[in-house]
Amino acid sequence: MSKIPLTVKGAEKLRAELHRLKTVDRPNVIAAIAEARSHGDLSENAEYDAAKERQGFIEGRIQEVEGKLSHSQIIDPQALDADGRCVFGATVDLEDQDSGAQVTYQIVGEDEADIKESKISFNSPLARALIGKYAGDIAQVQAPGGLREYEILDVRYE
Repeated sequence: MSKIPLTVKGAEKLRAELHRLKTVDRPNVIAAIAEARSHGDLSENAEYDAAKERQGFIEGRIQEVEGKLSHSQIIDPQALDADGRCVFGATVDLEDQDSGAQVTYQIVGEDEADIKESKISFNSPLARALIGKYAGDIAQVQAPGGLREYEILDVRYE
């Protein structure tokens, strides 16, 4: 399995989720199963079935998160010396060449991507167009509405 790039914050978020799953969610679902068992006949016990299904989901998610963390390559954007180039972890200020609208995105791993937080996956078309470019360069992105051009205003490593 190849390495999964993660920012420091993304790795912390996954570790916190894993801790919550193991210390809160897992004990809660075990208690729910025990409670449902005490109600008698398991063949027609919807609470028991729901609790067992939830337990399966939690155990699967624990394995998934542990796998991602064990195969992750944690990259600290502040420790990068990329000479102003767009790289994984960089925060990039852009200006849409058509509308003049300015936006800021951080290039992150797939699990961290959240457009509401202005974080885009390094596999997204926009991030792929940005990687390797410098402030002042124009990045062309094939969007559903046609070709879009963005000028890179600034590249930061936060």
